[in-house]
Amino acid sequence: MASAYGSLLYEGKAKQVYETSHPDEYLVHFKNDATAFNAKKHAQFEGKGSLNCQISACIFRFLESKGVPTHYLDLNDDAWMLVQRVEVIPLEIVIRNVASGSLCKETPIKSGTTLLNPLLDLYYKDDDLGDPLLTDERIKLLGLVSSTTLSEIKTLALTVNSYLQEFFKKINLLLVDFKLEMGVTKNGQLVVADEISPDSCRIWDLNTYDQEDRILDKDRFRRDLGGVLEGYSEVLRRIKGFSS
Repeated sequence: MASAYGSLLYEGKAKQVYETSHPDEYLVHFKNDATAFNAKKHAQFEGKGSLNCQISACIFRFLESKGVPTHYLDLNDDAWMLVQRVEVIPLEIVIRNVASGSLCKETPIKSGTTLLNPLLDLYYKDDDLGDPLLTDERIKLLGLVSSTTLSEIKTLALTVNSYLQEFFKKINLLLVDFKLEMGVTKNGQLVVADEISPDSCRIWDLNTYDQEDRILDKDRFRRDLGGVLEGYSEVLRRIKGFSS
């Protein structure tokens, strides 16, 4: 059971954020909801929230050990995470190492093509607008972040990608692509926030050649492949095995 928490501050598709007795700390509850296609597809899987929370905690601890700042403070329970309060930057940072998903729908690049260099895309976090793809010029036009902060965001995101590719490869997983969110602490430090889990990553099993069986992420839900919890559980099992 999570420790006492205060008012609900925010509820999204997959998480709830609560205040705590400390003004600079929040409790995040990972829900069992699964959504896709801007929440047009929705279901619940008992235990999914716990799996995402534990996976994210392991990854945040790994990144911290490499000197990457995150909002993570502690696990409060299997599905509850204690985090620093941050001002969330309204950008979704997507890094692609292998072509899949929307990249293949919007370009002639075939799914499964390894990209020569990681592709970093930035999207405006706004459900009503459909989270549109942004250019640097549009970010400047909207006044979302300064050019200096934008440069820092890109550098930090690519650093995270480099560490995570290495980390996943050691447990025979391929990090195809993933989404990051970042925020700024009260001291002005840029940190990795939100979550890093099979909900926000495409992860393929390097031990499996079948194009469907290798999928261990939310694509199992998007594509009605079944085995959502089994895929997430396998990711957690390997991460815990490597960590121990």
